[in-house]
Amino acid sequence: MFAKIPSFLKNRYVIAILAFIVWMMFFDRNNFINQFRLVSTLKGLNKQKQYYLKEINNDSIALHRLKTDTDSLEKFAREKYLMKRDDEDIFLIVDEKD
Repeated sequence: MFAKIPSFLKNRYVIAILAFIVWMMFFDRNNFINQFRLVSTLKGLNKQKQYYLKEINNDSIALHRLKTDTDSLEKFAREKYLMKRDDEDIFLIVDEKD
């Protein structure tokens, strides 16, 4: 029975190394499946990070524009809060998509 086993597999160091590799690949807390999940989660989080950094940059530019330019401040107040001058009327046009 043992005659059919190759000689390098009879070595106890090779058996220990193979057992260690199998243990680390499948049974350890940081096995390949968990590592794959963590890498995919990390990629998704990096995409979210880039999106939010871009949004923060856009909002910072808009805030700076609101603080420095009175025309953009007036436009913002008219669009968001429906503010008007005393001699103006506001007509809201709502597109209803059914």
